[in-house]
Amino acid sequence: MKFKKVLQMIQSDYQKKEVPNLSVGDVVRVNVLIQESSKKRVQAYRGTVTALHRAGLNSTITVRRVSKGIGVERIFPLHSPDIQSIEMI
Repeated sequence: MKFKKVLQMIQSDYQKKEVPNLSVGDVVRVNVLIQESSKKRVQAYRGTVTALHRAGLNSTITVRRVSKGIGVERIFPLHSPDIQSIEMI
C-alpha cells in the first residue's frame, strides 16, 4: 500500500464527522473543554472567523473577538477532542 493511502486511513479514525461548513466572516461560538487541575468545564469563545486552514486532520480556524477594546485571536484545531462544538450564529 502507498504511504498516502495508509496515512488517510489512520487520519480518518481521528477526524470528526460533524464539522460545520465554515467560511471567513462567519460569526461562531466555539465551546472548548478547559481543564484546571482536577476540574473540567466548557468555555464558550465567540467571534468572527478570520482564517481557515484546510489540511485534513490538521485543519484549523482562527477566531477573532474584541474584548474590552483589544482584539484577541485564537487558533482552534477543528478535530481536537477538546473542541466540544462549533455553532454558527
